[in-house]
Amino acid sequence: VFFNLIDNSIRHGEHVTEIHVTTRPSGDDLVIIWEDNGAGINAEDKEHIFRRGFGKNTGLGMFLAREILSLTNILIRETGEPGKGALFEITVPGGAYRTRVQGTDAG
Repeated sequence: VFFNLIDNSIRHGEHVTEIHVTTRPSGDDLVIIWEDNGAGINAEDKEHIFRRGFGKNTGLGMFLAREILSLTNILIRETGEPGKGALFEITVPGGAYRTRVQGTDAG
């Protein structure tokens, strides 16, 4: 999934020079935020990019990313503003991830 996001930023982002990945809590969920500083995605294409066959190449990349994530109830959506870069929010449901307090032994 992340390989596909990198690939799309490079291929379709029109001169992407920065990619940022951050996280934030949302209730019990964890939201992973992927954003680049490229051209962004047109408003009318935001849902279409996840359809099989949509796009300039095989049209499988974002379709498969959403399918893979959905197997574990993880959601992905594009929420960026056109012209300001792509912004994907990947929502991991509470209980579907583990956390470790910094400085503690995970063993």
